[in-house]
Amino acid sequence: MTVSTLLILAVLSFLPISELRGAIPFAVARGVPLLEAALLAVSFNVLVAPVAFLFLETVHKLLYKWGFYRGVFDRFVAKARLKVHAQVEKYGYWGLALFVAIPLPVTGAWTGALGAWILGMDRKKAMLAVAAGVVVAGAVVTLVVGLGIEALSLFLKTTS
Repeated sequence: MTVSTLLILAVLSFLPISELRGAIPFAVARGVPLLEAALLAVSFNVLVAPVAFLFLETVHKLLYKWGFYRGVFDRFVAKARLKVHAQVEKYGYWGLALFVAIPLPVTGAWTGALGAWILGMDRKKAMLAVAAGVVVAGAVVTLVVGLGIEALSLFLKTTS
């Protein structure tokens, strides 16, 4: 694997838009073996929760004074609160892990960590729940990439 591929995989794993959902397929398309791509993407994506909590408890307080940042952040928080709150209120930390585990847009480590912070959840337990969700999401994405989307749709048809 080239350094540039590794760097892009790390950045994709860390970005709120793509996270490991974009990093694993990217790396495999660049010739990285599936298991290696998955392990690296999950490892980088797990780092999101501690970084998100650190950011929210430090830099965020300074940036929140700026109108543009405050507007963007408040809109993102409103969406996160709606998505995370019901699941977490019903299932607690397991709900947080499940929320992060669903590999769909706006249900990843960033939103999970932000939701946990908004809801005042214990930081260590929330980071463990987010990490567990990332591992499950990584397994799902790895299976879909490895088997192909057709295998997933066939599986869903047979189980419904």
